[in-house]
Amino acid sequence: MKLFNEIQANQQLRFINEADPGKVFRLEDLSLLSLPGNTRRLALLYLDNTLPAITILLSFLKSPHVCALLSPDLAPHFKDELERRYEPAYIYDPARTDITGYQYAADQPLFTRDTLKDVNIHPDVKLLLSTSGTTGSPKFVKLSENNLLENAKSIAGYLPVCGTDVTPLNLPVYYSYGLSVLTSNAIFGGTLVCCHTDILNREFWSGMEQLGYTSIAGVPFVYEMLDRIGFTKKDYPSLKYFTQAGGRLREALVHKFAAYASEKRYAFYVMYGQTEATARMAYLPPAELERHPSAIGVPIPGGTFDIDPDNGELLYAGPNVFGGYVTGINDLSDYSQPAWLRTGDLARKDEDGFYYITGRINRFVKLFGSRINLDEVEQLLAINLDVPVKAVGIEDKLMLLVTDRPEVDEQTVAALITTTLKLHPSVVKVWTVPELPLTANGKTDYTRIQKMYAER
Repeated sequence: MKLFNEIQANQQLRFINEADPGKVFRLEDLSLLSLPGNTRRLALLYLDNTLPAITILLSFLKSPHVCALLSPDLAPHFKDELERRYEPAYIYDPARTDITGYQYAADQPLFTRDTLKDVNIHPDVKLLLSTSGTTGSPKFVKLSENNLLENAKSIAGYLPVCGTDVTPLNLPVYYSYGLSVLTSNAIFGGTLVCCHTDILNREFWSGMEQLGYTSIAGVPFVYEMLDRIGFTKKDYPSLKYFTQAGGRLREALVHKFAAYASEKRYAFYVMYGQTEATARMAYLPPAELERHPSAIGVPIPGGTFDIDPDNGELLYAGPNVFGGYVTGINDLSDYSQPAWLRTGDLARKDEDGFYYITGRINRFVKLFGSRINLDEVEQLLAINLDVPVKAVGIEDKLMLLVTDRPEVDEQTVAALITTTLKLHPSVVKVWTVPELPLTANGKTDYTRIQKMYAER
């Protein structure tokens, strides 16, 4: 309950539901659930960012139980597989009215398992975040209350968070970036606006005008869209700062938003992080944006970087580093922080002490801020198709699905991925090649595929 106690101690904290902006709630005004705590249990919470969903999350943070945060838009078969594998004691999912093996309590919007199974849960395990929020991956990151609290403190150490802020929760709280906005502002900030609309919708900007948002958080896709709708051509009297993470933003846009922020006396923070580090690992001070537009910046307060001399991989150490992965309920019994988090990113450090990402080791791509495991995409394709299709990430901007079978219906393949993973069609491309390139040991040569696509 350490994290919840810190939130409870924030006397400036208020909540507003975007759907009813005329009402303001203190923490004690929320109908937090009373959850029995004799035995620690696991809950799967399919959360949007509405006030009822945030109330559920706060209820579990107040309780001794462990909660896994998930997208409410997961396909039904992904939900079924997760629930079969983890056998949670509680499920929060407003999209369903019935779940086999569970009872729905009328006095609290939770499904409770008919037969509770005792699970050995390590005392430090408090929250689980999916490593790939759109594919329904059963793999989670184990986070402790200390991870969450220390990361929130670090973020508040470099962002100008204060009790007069009005902060929209415009990023999903099941995503580490969105969760960090919630925790840092719940502990150190002022009013949290629980948003159910996308930042590009008209309702969001009505809220900006009516409530006076003081900050905005966005992934690269959001900033691409903000640029298209003319964000930098307007004034926002209440705005103090805006932040970007979830992948690399084009250098031209970094320059453009930095110049706009400087002109309007806002602050623009470019940040870098991973779920395994709770959220943040680095930030670029606004004053350095013009000189180092492609850098991820410097470590957050309390964090340390190093670069592996053998392979150039960026390493990170800090109190926000996770306690291991979970792929099934038996993995909840352990919590062990590595001395160094291996980020899977290749990096360099310049003479001024700023770090730059130069490439990626691991097989992930970030689209709209969500990290997608490309190996799991291939597994999904293999289950549904009779021909080999390989998945490649192109600069965190595109998922390229490559096949050497001319009989493949490209539209069918694209529709399968965009529908199942809830991706916009613009970021998925199917490409048929004469022959899939292989490495010397007979494995798919993904680097060669990327080069072929660039040279096409």
